[in-house]
Amino acid sequence: MELRDIEIFLTLAEELHFGRCAERLHVSPARVSQAIKKQERVIGAQLFERTSRRVRMTPVGEVLLQRLKPAYEGIQEAMVEVTIIARHSAGTLTLGVMGAQMHDMTPVLTHFRARHPSAELRFREVFFSDPFGALRAGEVDAVTTWLPVREPDLTVGVVLREEPLNLMVAADHPLARQESVSLEVLGDHIVPRLNGPIPSYWENAVLPARTPAGRLVRRGPAVATFYEILALVAAGDAVCTVPDEGRRYNAQTDVVYLPLDDAPPVQWALIWRTDRATPLVRALAEAATDCGDATGRLRRDVPASVSVSLGPHPGPPAIGRSGESSLARSRRD
Repeated sequence: MELRDIEIFLTLAEELHFGRCAERLHVSPARVSQAIKKQERVIGAQLFERTSRRVRMTPVGEVLLQRLKPAYEGIQEAMVEVTIIARHSAGTLTLGVMGAQMHDMTPVLTHFRARHPSAELRFREVFFSDPFGALRAGEVDAVTTWLPVREPDLTVGVVLREEPLNLMVAADHPLARQESVSLEVLGDHIVPRLNGPIPSYWENAVLPARTPAGRLVRRGPAVATFYEILALVAAGDAVCTVPDEGRRYNAQTDVVYLPLDDAPPVQWALIWRTDRATPLVRALAEAATDCGDATGRLRRDVPASVSVSLGPHPGPPAIGRSGESSLARSRRD
């Protein structure tokens, strides 16, 4: 049964008059009669009793009306809903990313673009020296960042992914010969000082003020970009904690990445301004939820018809966490 024939049946059931039904649907009475006869042939029973004076529904017609009307209304509601979604899905979404996050967000971005092909997706690099500034200034709509984020004006989405934490040292550094190290070694070396408007809790999550045993971690030169840290470490002037993306995207002969045995995994999440949760921002958050699993790692098997091609990009040095780990509690205590 075609949609137009369904409309004819439902309208005739309301009007019980072929002429008025045809007038409402802007068709001829003959078209109405033809559609009803076609339906009756398929069903094998009369839907309406016609006389020269009146039209009334048969018991079979009553049953069909009861079943068909809710289904038709559901189709109409669905069409209205998706039309509204499509109208709001058009536009531009600017995503702030730290380092190589675009590479690791490929499943989310692919899923988002497949569901919202009319939306334009733009990218802007956000530095750890000012993690929330571009978001609050309205220069980006959402940002990927390490956790925790405890800002009253920002909403934190699902964990996008998690990865190990490494310690980056110079290739000729005494630690470079070891297979792995503990966070406790930070008390023996200088680490960079992150320069910029950074909340203290956020900086402490990146570079702890003290080791697990309580020793002071000495700060060295101020840095604002990954390349500044890379130069500082390669020269042997500091060591720095780096998520595993640093090793994957910035492998160089003059630095070595050592696994940190006792460090919790780095967790990354999507955040946005609570008062600017636009339909596209919510759509991106939904895509992230669809692509994630219970551990926060991105699934790459989510069906999508659009691929995302992204060039290489440096990764930021950072420790990220969601919630409060045992290490965070030890720092607090």
